[in-house]
Amino acid sequence: MSTIAVVPGSFDPVTLGHLDVIGRAAGIFDEVHVLVVHNPSKTALLPIAQRVSLIQQAIVDGGLPANILVTSWSVGLLVDYCVEVGAKVLVKGIRSQVDVAYETPMAIVNRNLAGVETVFLLPDPAHAHVSSSLVRQVASLGGDVAPYVPAAVAAFLKAHA
Repeated sequence: MSTIAVVPGSFDPVTLGHLDVIGRAAGIFDEVHVLVVHNPSKTALLPIAQRVSLIQQAIVDGGLPANILVTSWSVGLLVDYCVEVGAKVLVKGIRSQVDVAYETPMAIVNRNLAGVETVFLLPDPAHAHVSSSLVRQVASLGGDVAPYVPAAVAAFLKAHA
């Protein structure tokens, strides 16, 4: 029996920290679904389809394992997707205590709703300070985001700034 894990996020845009967590999850679980979700509390920079495409390109360019599937989900609860695909684990990257405080109640509810456990992975310290919000802000002001995102994302943001 294979273990399916879901790495959810808005990935707007995907960062090197995200890829670090995705790659490490792919080394732990048999199958990893990178799930691009709509966050109603945020105004998106990139359409979901574009985020999926950029993540797929970054995975190929980064030489990440073949057991990673990138898809999206925009209707219903995250655990509904997990139940649909047979995933028993959510993987969340945690950068700080703020992330722990935000993610813990959701992890408990997800376990209560569907028996889905949450595993927290710490990012490589080189990426712990980077968020998609920070990348969007730097890019919008004409700054160089190449140190924080995969090459495909940096090129896309530069071309569409």
